[in-house]
Amino acid sequence: MRQSKVIRKTKETNIEIDLNLDGSGVTQIDTGIGFLDHMLTLFGFHGSFDLKVKCDGDINVDSHHTAEDIGILLGQGFLKALGDKKGIERYGSMLLPMDESLSRVIIDISGRPQLVYNVELNRDTIGTMAIEDFKEFFKGFVNNSLITLHIELLYGENDHHKIESVFKGFGRALKSAIKITSENLPSTKGVL
Repeated sequence: MRQSKVIRKTKETNIEIDLNLDGSGVTQIDTGIGFLDHMLTLFGFHGSFDLKVKCDGDINVDSHHTAEDIGILLGQGFLKALGDKKGIERYGSMLLPMDESLSRVIIDISGRPQLVYNVELNRDTIGTMAIEDFKEFFKGFVNNSLITLHIELLYGENDHHKIESVFKGFGRALKSAIKITSENLPSTKGVL
């Protein structure tokens, strides 16, 4: 089983994450930010990842450090759980509707971190989560998981639906990319 347990303690956050890439979508999320809990629950469920996240962060300041540091640690946990990447599909993509919203998420587990994030939201916050911190979460994940991630919101009206479409699509695209489909490393270079 591809699993990891990672811990990160700073002056701003204290986080512990347990991740099982070959799980069944069971989640236990407590970030201190209700909307982020909701999004990570959707991510785990739609990716079929067993995911436990416990974070004590400085949410009395704002949501930034918690969102960013969870992205960093989840990326580290993902890279650790993925192991040698032998046999993975490598690429994954998903067009995902959420009511009136539609997003496209495309992943390459390339060993080269890159984020393209084209998501326009109208509100400043959703619940207590600053909308700009969604991008910080994904940047943290990408830079520490060493993947290429393209996220594009194609259209939508309701900001809740828009970002929910993104997180569900992220989980499903990642699920496709990590699926083991051969015994080979999917790279002509011989390394990812």
